[in-house]
Amino acid sequence: MFVIMGASNHSDFTRVQHDYYATDPQAVEELLKVESFDKNILEPCCGEGHISKVLEENKYNVTSRDLYYRGYGVGGMDFFTTTSWHEDIITNPPYKYAKEFVEHSIKIIDDGKRLAMLLKIQFLESVKRRELFEENPPKYVYVFSKRANCVRNGVFTNYPSSAVCYCWYIWEKGFKGEPVIRWI
Repeated sequence: MFVIMGASNHSDFTRVQHDYYATDPQAVEELLKVESFDKNILEPCCGEGHISKVLEENKYNVTSRDLYYRGYGVGGMDFFTTTSWHEDIITNPPYKYAKEFVEHSIKIIDDGKRLAMLLKIQFLESVKRRELFEENPPKYVYVFSKRANCVRNGVFTNYPSSAVCYCWYIWEKGFKGEPVIRWI
């Protein structure tokens, strides 16, 4: 059952090297239908540019970086050495470091700036993340009605659908209200 669902802890597949699961560009298109962002965006986990390219097509200036060079952006850039960013951040981080990416992003952006992260719906659960959500609640959580797809090593033709529910989590630095859940 867990293999069919694609649940990583119970799958016959090993995790992809460096936890690289590319974002379906359609997921970014759906986000841009409901949110707008600063003109200048940081994409710190750009991979092959799946998020960055959609943002650029929509007239955003994107600084595309990644720890590993995959043919797009600037490789060798450790996001955790970034000490400040004065605009918004949009990314799909390696899931095993998602909490750390959220915490670091909130730390380095200015008040009122926003962070959009594509994460599994299960990110909402966990004792360890509860403190994060209490201190820095997301402003919105956008749940996909039709599942978004993040695929192993960016090969979309090998994985036409997903059993995993992904959401866009939107944080606004300084926001202290209750999160709003919406469907896209």
